[in-house]
Amino acid sequence: MWMKDSSDRFEYLQTLVTEFQDTDSDEAKEQVLANLANFAYDPKNLEYLRELQVTDLFLDMLTEENENFVEFGMGGLCNLSMDPQCKDIILQSNGMSLVTNCLSSRREETVLSAITTLMNLTMFSPHSEITDTAVLQCMLRFSLAESPRLRNLATVFLQDCCTKEQVAQAEQQMQGQQTAMGIPLPKD
Repeated sequence: MWMKDSSDRFEYLQTLVTEFQDTDSDEAKEQVLANLANFAYDPKNLEYLRELQVTDLFLDMLTEENENFVEFGMGGLCNLSMDPQCKDIILQSNGMSLVTNCLSSRREETVLSAITTLMNLTMFSPHSEITDTAVLQCMLRFSLAESPRLRNLATVFLQDCCTKEQVAQAEQQMQGQQTAMGIPLPKD
């Protein structure tokens, strides 16, 4: 659908949000979430998505049992997390712990979106939750993963979001441990 002007864009996004709220079909909800996550990538849509409270919708999806809901919700949050106002919504809504919990997903896309979201959130200001020892140990483990995307992104996280001292402390605490407890590696 080609959107000629901003009112068409807003109306279309509003239709998607309404469809998500009104349908009982998980398949239809997944499709709407995927579309909203894609629209969240375009800065032209940010104002409308904030007005429609799509950030909150994505956050709500992170606690769902349906792994597709979680994946699309996390992907949408990842796309919105560069925006300072959306970042504030994420932080004020206990979103940091919701995003961090997604690091234990078995889906690689969900984990990659979670790591990227954490990185985006640190661009504005550092948060101790992001560089918590458990998160750092998880990133150290991911930096050893077979998947090049996961391995490389975890390595960038450790280099760009953490001090050398934080990484060294997490490594020291992991001595003798073979895994970051309770956090399985995602499947491709």
